[in-house]
Amino acid sequence: MEPLFALIHVVMNIISFAKANETACTLQGQPVYPQLWKDGDIIIGGVFSFHSSWEIRQLTYSVTPPPLKCISLNYRDFQYVQSMLFAVEEINNSSTLIPGVSLGYRIYDTCGSMAMAVRVTMALANAHENTTSDGPCTKQAYVQTILGDTTSSACMAMAKTIGPFNLPMISHYATCECLSDKVKYPSFLRTITSDYYQSRALAELVRHFGWTWVGAIRTDDDYGNNGMATFTKVAEQMGICLEYSVPFFRTYAEDKVIRIIEQIKSSTSRVIVAFLVHWDLEVLLHKFVEYNITGYQWVGTEGWISDSVIATMDTHHILQGAVGLAIPKTEVTGLKEYILNIKQLKSSGSTIFSELWESLYQCKYPNKDDSVSMNACTGNEELSQMQNSFTDMSLMPIFSNVYKGVYAVAHTLHELLGCKEKCASKKQLDPITFLKHLRKVRFKTKDGEDVYFDENGEAVARYEVINWHPSNGKHDQFVTVGLYDASLPVKDRLAVNVASIVWSNNATKVPVSVCSESCSPGTRKAVKKGKFICCYDCISCADGEISNTTDSVTCLRCHQELWSNLQKDVCVEKETEFLSFEEIMGILLTTISIVGAFVTMIIAVIFFRYKNTPIVKANNSELSFLLLFSLMCCFLCSLTFIGQPTEWSCMLRHTAFGITFVLCISCVLGKTIVVLMAFKATLPGSNVMKWFGPPQQRLSVLGFTLIQVLICVLWLTISPPFPFKNFNYFKEKIILECHVGSSIGFWAVLGYIGCLALLCFILAFLARKLPDKFNEAKFITFSMLIFCAVWIGFIPAYVSSPGKFTVAVEIFAILASSFGLLFCIFLPKCYVILFKPDKNSKKHIMGKLTSN
Repeated sequence: MEPLFALIHVVMNIISFAKANETACTLQGQPVYPQLWKDGDIIIGGVFSFHSSWEIRQLTYSVTPPPLKCISLNYRDFQYVQSMLFAVEEINNSSTLIPGVSLGYRIYDTCGSMAMAVRVTMALANAHENTTSDGPCTKQAYVQTILGDTTSSACMAMAKTIGPFNLPMISHYATCECLSDKVKYPSFLRTITSDYYQSRALAELVRHFGWTWVGAIRTDDDYGNNGMATFTKVAEQMGICLEYSVPFFRTYAEDKVIRIIEQIKSSTSRVIVAFLVHWDLEVLLHKFVEYNITGYQWVGTEGWISDSVIATMDTHHILQGAVGLAIPKTEVTGLKEYILNIKQLKSSGSTIFSELWESLYQCKYPNKDDSVSMNACTGNEELSQMQNSFTDMSLMPIFSNVYKGVYAVAHTLHELLGCKEKCASKKQLDPITFLKHLRKVRFKTKDGEDVYFDENGEAVARYEVINWHPSNGKHDQFVTVGLYDASLPVKDRLAVNVASIVWSNNATKVPVSVCSESCSPGTRKAVKKGKFICCYDCISCADGEISNTTDSVTCLRCHQELWSNLQKDVCVEKETEFLSFEEIMGILLTTISIVGAFVTMIIAVIFFRYKNTPIVKANNSELSFLLLFSLMCCFLCSLTFIGQPTEWSCMLRHTAFGITFVLCISCVLGKTIVVLMAFKATLPGSNVMKWFGPPQQRLSVLGFTLIQVLICVLWLTISPPFPFKNFNYFKEKIILECHVGSSIGFWAVLGYIGCLALLCFILAFLARKLPDKFNEAKFITFSMLIFCAVWIGFIPAYVSSPGKFTVAVEIFAILASSFGLLFCIFLPKCYVILFKPDKNSKKHIMGKLTSN
């Protein structure tokens, strides 16, 4: 029905526009008349919904539709009208504000219809008289300003109609963000805050309580749709998900309403954001009771959160514990008493007054044609005896908005009319000039409230956070539990006293409404495929990563020297690993090294004790003692590989190892050469021993060793070994090791040792079949075979062993090769010296030589 009326009035506007270009100006269609009126020097228009609905009629489309028949009185808008009249009366009685100029008014009823709102707006702009003039329709607007309407959709239609004419319009309750568009609505102002701020404040309120999974119901008009669109956008930015967002209008068919009920019942969210006007919520409340929709936490807008009518209707406590945003409480001295004194309406409009009186007191004024009524109105009824939505003053902040709108007009007139003791003019001003100054007006009310419009022609955004507390009265009590001030920094805008909030179902703590439980520190959120971002799995952080906050989206990788603890919420220092003296392997290797050195010392003592015996002398005692000394150094140098690497220990371990082993191999090589030379010297006419006597033997050992010393000096000079933290072997621990520095230097040291060992092995192998007297070559061959086998096997083991086992392999190679040399070369001699003394004689040795 309403779309049809809108279409008809659009056509009428087009016709009117066309007629405006003709020579005669004639009112098109039937005139509409105000419900309340008063003459004055300057007229203010008012558009309100005295009725909330109208009778539905069947249209034949063959005749002009009859005028709307309005039904269902709307007490709230009567209160708004009373607030307007109170302000007009105060201004007319004032000697300081526009003195000598009287304000009049024309107030129309829209019946809650947008089409009617447009029609009465045009009536206010053009006057309602059914007259014809000879000139074009270019006269000045009939009213100076229009106050109203209550709903955003009606205001949009009205503002679009009068916007091109720059006729100012001030709304007290239209909050749609869309009305801030000054291109579409250039002459629209309001004394209430835009939903641009309310939607954001609601999102912040929801986030403040930790609700990330909510449902939403909105009025299916510009107020609800635009407000919910902004809320949804901001909520998504804050990590809040809407499980559902359903529209509702009070004229919806039953099947649509049932689908909404089923959507709510099937949902898992426990919080419902209701972006509704009070008329729609009234209808929904009946359905919620019918279908037992209880146990939800409601979040409301200023459209209903402080509405006592809704609270009175909520007899089943469905909305108990609701929280929401309301316009800050304010008081206007004398306004309450004026609103309740409705008899003065009779002088402004007797018809609407009678209808209101009969509705309030449930009586009827008798007509001359009526018989005597059983409940006739006397005119002496008192409101003090009644309690209903008309006597309820919970919407005083909205009444104050109407009041401030009228005063904004008066203060602008005061400035433009040049008023001092008296105004210089009583003439109505042109709309463009008046609108320009109205935007800039600033004044204080008699109660001290500062009133002005921002750059969008709106009031500054401030809200109270309201909570419904149970009460013994007719309805729940509206308790202020917080504040929201958009003028403050973002982090300080919302302040809520959570401890004073009463939750739904009398819960003792904040209700939980999440799609997935919060991810604890040590885990991260992983969004489920095809689901909302609020529906996720909690996945433990990988090793080496942590999350130290709840609901972390990502895990942070620890610094390379740190590692995650078991809970994956803190980075702790990595465990350091090196071959220490305290661990079993370190103790075992240390013990073996000391035992080897001790055994070497014992053998040296034995050789020293029996240094004059033939077997000691025959095996070159000087080289034997030097070999024993070098072997003892080899055993002891393995200890430098154990313990935490330091700069000095890293340089010492490799150089000491390299030099002592070369000294050792040089001695063995010298002994091998001595064996070969000695055999050659026994041949007739041989004088070879004079070329490899004791001085040459010492010189050869010294020369071979000095070459290794030179290699080590170059190594330490160019790129010495240094302590190194190895992060590559294990992610969870740091390997403390000695980096060789120059790889060429390291492998040059080992390579030189290998070359000497190979040369010694070859010479010993060649001397293995010499006479028994010189059978030391056999033992040298065997010892060199062990030595080479150990170090050949060392190379792959060294390269592939991780961490401290690399060091252990190197120590094992040192000890194994040292024990091989010690036992193979000296153990047989010690056996003869100690257990076969009869064989330790020159006669026995020479006898074997003779037999050979």
